[in-house]
Amino acid sequence: MKKATAKTTQTKLDETIRAEYDFTGGVRGKHYRAMQNGYTVTVHQADGTTLVKEVKPAKGAVILEPDVRKYFPDSESVNAALRSLIRLIPTQKKRHGAKT
Repeated sequence: MKKATAKTTQTKLDETIRAEYDFTGGVRGKHYRAMQNGYTVTVHQADGTTLVKEVKPAKGAVILEPDVRKYFPDSESVNAALRSLIRLIPTQKKRHGAKT
C-alpha cells in the first residue's frame, strides 16, 4: 500500500473544506494542554434544566502527542515498542553494603 504524501493529503483537505471557512491566523492545538487536565460540558436542555458533566482522562491514561500517534495508532503498538525498549535497559544489581 502506498503512503499518501503531504501534498496529496493537503490537496484532499482543500477539496473538502468549504470556501467560507477561513483558518487564517488559526493556531493548531491551542487548547490541547488544557484539555489534558479535563474539562466541563454544560448542556442547557429545552425544559430549562442544565446538565453539567466533568470529563477527565482516565487515571493512568497516557496521552500521545500527534507526531507520536502517527507511528503508534493503538495500544498494542505502543506496548510492543515499550516492551522492546524495556529489554534494552540493564538490570541494576544491588550493591552489598550499600545504604538504603
